[in-house]
Amino acid sequence: MKEQEYILENCDSFELEHIFECGQCFRWNKMQDNTYVGVIKNGVLKLKKENNKITFKGILDKDIKEIITYYFDLDRDYKKIKDTLSRLDENLKESIKYGEGIRILNQDLWEMIISFIISANNNIPRIKGIIERLSKNYGNEIKWNGESYYTFPTAEQLKDVTVEQYRKLGLGFRDIRLYETTHMILEKQVDLENITKEKDTIKIREQLLSLSGVGPKVADCILLFSTLKRLEVFPIDVWVRRVMNDLYIKNLDENKVNKKEIEDLAHRKFGNLAGLAQQYLFYWRRNEQLNVG
Repeated sequence: MKEQEYILENCDSFELEHIFECGQCFRWNKMQDNTYVGVIKNGVLKLKKENNKITFKGILDKDIKEIITYYFDLDRDYKKIKDTLSRLDENLKESIKYGEGIRILNQDLWEMIISFIISANNNIPRIKGIIERLSKNYGNEIKWNGESYYTFPTAEQLKDVTVEQYRKLGLGFRDIRLYETTHMILEKQVDLENITKEKDTIKIREQLLSLSGVGPKVADCILLFSTLKRLEVFPIDVWVRRVMNDLYIKNLDENKVNKKEIEDLAHRKFGNLAGLAQQYLFYWRRNEQLNVG
């Protein structure tokens, strides 16, 4: 691997904080100088934005331009997407203004499966800590600029890890889930290569749901945030239920609003861009609430 650098100028819809703090990824960290550093597959990348110019620098195993074009979804016209969604209603228009720099990353499918199993009933700092410990213990070390980074371990690297060893990493009830899912994938009970070739989102979702620890919300996050990139799915958590109820359903008791009702509304209203609408609404409402709190 070698150190590479690439500069992207006048890039529309690309704000570092919006991308890395919207809940879609767990291996990017903000530095004191407002740069972000993350581990991508087999490399490490550092991003800095100044005057609408983004500098990418890192140690990578492939051409840096090719990697960032794919990973950051640069071939997709986010301006067109935002214009389309903004015309639907004022609430969505406002949320897009708030998170206008969001891009949905193309992250490794295997990594997303394990990461979102870890995310169940968990908070982001804790999720990031568990993933970092998992990577440090079982991934490959990369040294760059005097620092050590660790790749996300492959299923093969985790094949001999016991439930007890997972527990020591702080996984809690998720330890058995990681163990079972890893072995289901190693034994090809769910074939990730076949999943990536499957066109039918419902069929992929069914296969994902067969994995230990993967429920509807986790399956939808994997579908949206991985290289599967199904923009029509609409992951629903407590924040999404709250914003959809507050803005559209308006039930006095949000706990009585069921996921099917939200899903149906999202697909009617947002169509095949439901996943992006979800990200804008989620990022806007969660951050506003946290800032008020």
